[in-house]
Amino acid sequence: MLRKRLADRLKTGMKQKDACVVSTVRLILAAIKDRDIASRGSGEGEAIPDQDILGVLQTMVRQREEAIALYRQGGRDELARREEEEIRVIESFLPQKMSDDETAGAVHALLAEIGAEGIKDMGRTMALLKERYAGRMNFGRASAVVKSELTGR
Repeated sequence: MLRKRLADRLKTGMKQKDACVVSTVRLILAAIKDRDIASRGSGEGEAIPDQDILGVLQTMVRQREEAIALYRQGGRDELARREEEEIRVIESFLPQKMSDDETAGAVHALLAEIGAEGIKDMGRTMALLKERYAGRMNFGRASAVVKSELTGR
């Protein structure tokens, strides 16, 4: 489903001669193809599922946010604006982000559900959060909430 949306957006961008959309979607498709090839080698099948595609998109957003900070630090505002435009295109394929309160609520519910008792359960908790909320949750914030909850118990 996500692959079809990407292909449709690429066609639309080409028809509208929107260079930013075309180049960004092509970058996304190339990253997905790389992951497809890597998954073939590990015997997972031909194509990665939408959940993994969401992970690829989140990684791309995070990379661009880091680049923006570096460009601003170096006084390269035009390059930072270009990265911001790419982020807007990439985020258009991601589900709506969860707020900090929603993230904390999801973490609390999951911790109660799995009966997490200490910091040793952090890896299992984060894996389940990534499985259930791929593309919607900021896992950096979620990790901080999980850690504070597990060390406080």
